[in-house]
Amino acid sequence: MRFASLGSGSRGNALVVEVKQTRLLLDCGFGIRETVARLSRLDLRPEDLTGILITHEHTDHIGGAVKFARRYALPVWLTHGTFTSHALAQTLPDIRLIDGHSPFQAGEIEVQPFPVPHDAREPVQYAFSSGSRRLGVLTDTGGSTPHIEAVLSGCDALVLECNHDSDMLREGTYPPMLKQRVAGRFGHLDNSMAARLLASLDNSKLQHLIAAHLSEKNNKPELARAALSGVLNCEPEWIGVADQLDGFGWRQIL
Repeated sequence: MRFASLGSGSRGNALVVEVKQTRLLLDCGFGIRETVARLSRLDLRPEDLTGILITHEHTDHIGGAVKFARRYALPVWLTHGTFTSHALAQTLPDIRLIDGHSPFQAGEIEVQPFPVPHDAREPVQYAFSSGSRRLGVLTDTGGSTPHIEAVLSGCDALVLECNHDSDMLREGTYPPMLKQRVAGRFGHLDNSMAARLLASLDNSKLQHLIAAHLSEKNNKPELARAALSGVLNCEPEWIGVADQLDGFGWRQIL
């Protein structure tokens, strides 16, 4: 089992999870040409993909998904709420509606969706299992829940939102309404919230921890790393960071 990011941030998100010959694209917030170029950095072609999973209807997650799926005849898994809130999604030829609480099989990957508090219609995040290894992904949530913590405990790898530093957001240039949205219950995790969530998990199997969805204006990689490494008592450099331009390269889960 391995995973990699095509890019992570407010200008577009996409992540690939691979188990044997099954390769799932989690979100597709880039246009067709950009997605193809970013896949090629991972030595992948669109034809190598098994399908696309969508977390929610915000443009940085679904913006390129419909055209990409139509171009390359890929199935798309999404919740009913996401489906009904995005008009273009209703034109897809191969739609797989999912229950946000029920696991399903996609090729050789077992997928566990789980609901999150975010300002979207029916948002979910996902955990992925090869049978013996497990990857958890959590971004775009305004907070944690007992169910989120139960799903993410015991993962071998974790991609965790560290969207903003609360001081940088408060003192930054965002309009007050946007600051309230980002910091609110249905917004995004700040570094300290992400650290508290991480501290609540069973991290005994953790091989990889990636800080993701960092704000380019309201956070810095070193701040996210410091918050998370303090929980794990590890060197900050051990914490990976998914950035907007490059994402991150393949991470193998042993």
